[in-house]
Amino acid sequence: METLDPADWGEFSRIAHRAVDRAIARTAALRDRPVWRPVPQAVRDSLRQPLPVAPTPLDQVVDQAWDTVLDYPMGNTHPRFWMWYMGASSLTGALADFLAAADGSNLGGGNHAAADCERQVIDWLRQIMGFPEGASGTLTSGGSVANLIGLTVARNRMAGVDLREGGVAALPRPLRFYASDQVHGCHQKALELLGLGNRALRRVPTGPDCRMDMAALAQAIAEDRTGGWQPACVIASAGTVNTGAIDPLPALADLCRDQGLWFHVDGCIGALARLSPRHAPLLDGIERADSLALDPHKSLHVPFEAGCVLVRDAAAHLGSFALHSEYLDPALRGIAAGGWLFDLGVQTSRGFRALKVWMMLREHGTARFGRIIGRNIDQARRMADRIDAHPRLVRLSPVTLDIVCFRHDPGGLDPAALAALNGEIMMRLQEQGVAAFSDTTVHGQHGLRAAICNHRTTDEDIDAALAAVLRTGDELTATHARSA
Repeated sequence: METLDPADWGEFSRIAHRAVDRAIARTAALRDRPVWRPVPQAVRDSLRQPLPVAPTPLDQVVDQAWDTVLDYPMGNTHPRFWMWYMGASSLTGALADFLAAADGSNLGGGNHAAADCERQVIDWLRQIMGFPEGASGTLTSGGSVANLIGLTVARNRMAGVDLREGGVAALPRPLRFYASDQVHGCHQKALELLGLGNRALRRVPTGPDCRMDMAALAQAIAEDRTGGWQPACVIASAGTVNTGAIDPLPALADLCRDQGLWFHVDGCIGALARLSPRHAPLLDGIERADSLALDPHKSLHVPFEAGCVLVRDAAAHLGSFALHSEYLDPALRGIAAGGWLFDLGVQTSRGFRALKVWMMLREHGTARFGRIIGRNIDQARRMADRIDAHPRLVRLSPVTLDIVCFRHDPGGLDPAALAALNGEIMMRLQEQGVAAFSDTTVHGQHGLRAAICNHRTTDEDIDAALAAVLRTGDELTATHARSA
């Protein structure tokens, strides 16, 4: 009888141990590798092959994976990768992913230990965020789905009608959601998926600090009430993706209470800074949210994917997603007992994401994570101080968390030329494998962005990367001057 189990368990063990050893060795030597390397055309060609019909020995398959896919990673595990805010992964998390995959449990629910592990992780995250006992939550693929779930509960709770039965056509008035003009794009996608459309998301202006303008928000709500809209929800950013700005959470919580609105917080960038005692006060008010999205695969550095949404009103959360078909009837005994975790989200089939969060929190403890998060914030402020002290570097926004936006500015260039110069600096540092910045625009000003969510980053990495920015910018400016 054919199965997918190894024909020779000993041989499989040898191959697997060799692969693990190789992964450990590569991770240990990350600092000696380029941050990123372009994928050669020959490698790309090797990944475009006919559908395999006949088997290939596993040792050959693993070697091919190393020589192609695994030899040209994105680079986000490297200590000088600050291009996007995504975390730097960890070997403990990778080990947990292997163990979870070998366990093979479906976390749609049921009566087994993996489901209890997820409930434990949710409760730990609830405690970190200061949500009350009895609050609900679920693990997701990431912040986009976490925010989608939170906004779904907000829509259903604030509609005043049964949207699950009647759909958005049953709304007596169109709903309006409010967020700053710095809000992450996943919220527009969420409202589109919820049938409300982009027009339902009103972007509120921000000030020079990139935080939501409270007076402008109050005015927008008043205008919408008289204009035929039904104000429903304020989406606060606890760390904007662009600059790390934190909207005025206590004031927004007060406004939502007084106006009868749902208070949703997108904390995927900054919520876990509550683990750093020195920086936790920046997040005061987050515990008052009705729903909150956060991302363990960012500041906890668990491997992708691991997001989370917490909902204060557990009944509203369950009421937005619970659906029991005859083939998934709950039971009082056996495997189908214990409840269904898929009643709290959109996936029936769910991977065992909780184990890597559970193992990493158990191994390191929240105090160590808090120190690392605090160090990243300190490194961002160190970078900002060095930028402010240099005549050819210009900071574009305040530094609240661990994101720094800046640019090389030799003087005398128009905005288009400045953008071209900094874009070329970014590309050259990536292609040379020196450092990975992204670029962005903050209130109309283009520049580079360093998102220092990386447990491997040192102060020396910061200094070396800024030196490379200056060196490359000066070389490009001198070359342009000679050719002019």
